[in-house]
Amino acid sequence: MKKSRSVLSVTGEEGNDTDITGAGEKAESSRYSRSYTSGSTLGAELRRGRSRRLSPSLQVPCWLRPRDRTRSPEVLGNASRPTTLPLRIPPRISITQADSDSYEAENGVSPGHTPLGSQSPSLTLPTTFPQGQRRESFLYRSDSDYDMSPKTVSRNSSLASEGHTAEDFIVTPFAQVLASLRSVRSNFTILANVSTPTVKRSPLGGVCVSPRATLSDQQYQQLALDTLEELDWCLDQLETIQTHRSVSEMASNKFKRMLNRELSHLSEMSRSGNQVSEYISSTFMDKQNEVEIPSPTLKDKSMSHISGVRKLSHSSSLSSASMPRFGVNTDHEDELAKELEDLDKWSFNIFRVAEFSNNRPLSCIMYAIFQERELLKTFRIPVDTFVTYVMTLEDHYHGNVAYHNSLHAADVTQSTHVLLSTPALDAVFTDLEILAALFAAAIHDVDHPGVSNQFLINTNSELALMYNDESVLENHHLAVGFKLLHQENCDIFQNLTKRQRQSLRKLVIDMVLATDMSKHMTLLADLKTMVETKKVTSSGVLLLDHYTERIQVLRNMVHCADLSNPTKHLPLYRQWTERIMEEFFRQGDKERERGMEISAMCDKHTASVEKSQVGFIDYIVHPLWETWADLVHPDAQELLDTLEENREWYLNTMPQSPSPPPDRHLQHDRFQFEITIEDLEGPERGHNGSEWV
Repeated sequence: MKKSRSVLSVTGEEGNDTDITGAGEKAESSRYSRSYTSGSTLGAELRRGRSRRLSPSLQVPCWLRPRDRTRSPEVLGNASRPTTLPLRIPPRISITQADSDSYEAENGVSPGHTPLGSQSPSLTLPTTFPQGQRRESFLYRSDSDYDMSPKTVSRNSSLASEGHTAEDFIVTPFAQVLASLRSVRSNFTILANVSTPTVKRSPLGGVCVSPRATLSDQQYQQLALDTLEELDWCLDQLETIQTHRSVSEMASNKFKRMLNRELSHLSEMSRSGNQVSEYISSTFMDKQNEVEIPSPTLKDKSMSHISGVRKLSHSSSLSSASMPRFGVNTDHEDELAKELEDLDKWSFNIFRVAEFSNNRPLSCIMYAIFQERELLKTFRIPVDTFVTYVMTLEDHYHGNVAYHNSLHAADVTQSTHVLLSTPALDAVFTDLEILAALFAAAIHDVDHPGVSNQFLINTNSELALMYNDESVLENHHLAVGFKLLHQENCDIFQNLTKRQRQSLRKLVIDMVLATDMSKHMTLLADLKTMVETKKVTSSGVLLLDHYTERIQVLRNMVHCADLSNPTKHLPLYRQWTERIMEEFFRQGDKERERGMEISAMCDKHTASVEKSQVGFIDYIVHPLWETWADLVHPDAQELLDTLEENREWYLNTMPQSPSPPPDRHLQHDRFQFEITIEDLEGPERGHNGSEWV
């Protein structure tokens, strides 16, 4: 594929944004109309510009920072800094085909290929931005304690505003550095009076750079200073990157810092706001555990076995000849057939399927999806073996658990199926990767006890001891899911090659471990960094010819499916909310009986359901789905609309809590947040991430 390069046009007017428009020839001299230093002082000014302001925190490039150099250091230190770079780059993605020799063949087969085939797809970010509004999450607010962004007032502020028509914003630090370096390159071509031909790394095509003759001496000097300052800023940011860390960790730390500020403000509003803040912080942030746990009383039994696997005999009579139409015995076959007509739709009603499938939603859904995708045929899976396994798997979900049961597993599996069918991702993933994603979704909560990871850790459970407090439930779900393959007539992967089995197992492990909600911010930062980086480099082409890129998309896909309840139609969403709150309250009752501190949102006497859902959407669901929508634009826009409608419904039904008296300090009731940013020294506070929702 032929790629081209464009140049960021330079805007010298104070307050203006640098914009990538592919129209460098229009950089009139009026853009540099401010007063500048004289030519005799240029060398001194350049030398002074080399003294960089080193800081461990990320700053915004100079072309988006205040230009007033007369302010004192104290004022500069407290100045608010925007955290988004406006770029005229669209989020839409289309498909291109890359060189097939560059793909790692062990990842499986593509549609229309043999199981040993390979493919090398790529995603392209086109150069047209769709008109209309797009809601933005808290990630697009200012990352400054001194800047009260006007965007905090409205949940529906548009990126296509008067000041930034049809622009997209970059919020991840690494992508900001790349955009700044492109600005430096553009300025250098002007300063050196070099005509640059089209080159490969631009997402927007080549442009004609304004020659040196269009600038006055003062304009030339100022452009040189600005360019040097821009380069210094980039060097500052690159110096903060340590060799053992990924560039997406810069975004993860930034997002955690921003979420910390949002939750701190929320916790100060009311007691219920404090509970919601504590719940979000303890569940969706990966922190070091600081709970004092007494030495456990070890039992005289081996811990090498996998608990939860039971011997079942329900499927011994199954055969291909007597297989029911939908893989399950039911007296409501016609009604079930009617519901399954919507299998490929986001509005699919899994509750109705459970009703008509004799309470076998997971078995029914897996059978229907595998039949539709012809995975049984592709991987030569015997029908009776497949049904035996999925029924055994479903029986290892606990029917007495309100939320994390086979109904939830079926819902996540069907949601993953729909996301895999997204037009933007058509023909991107191989059949083996599709098989792995659906299998991971089906097993991702098997044998869930209905309590969180933190509860298991605090109670010295055998599972927590076995998995060393790290993603306890997720590791257990994986162990049970794979162990069940060894049951009689349950090995659905028996005809895969050794290499395919190894690849599938690695894929499944990576995806299920990503459902640990304490890893949420890292997953979000990884995905957003990948999307934004490709907007400013490599012609906007996202090559998926390596495992790391492919599994990153798949991990986030299953994570999105696991957090899809608020994006479903309101009647479905409300049922899921009732179920998760019932599970929370049951855990709270157990904690109360044991004399333990009751976890956030688990106290049925004080929890605010409506406020918890609004906070859940604002700080967790919306940022995630907003980023996914960037990846697959425009396929997820309707989901974002539904998400906003559901948020408004819960907001309108939220009971109004009285504000605390202004002269009363409730310091003992407020939850203090301290987020672990990896390089901080000393003990961290707070609870370890839980595994809910």
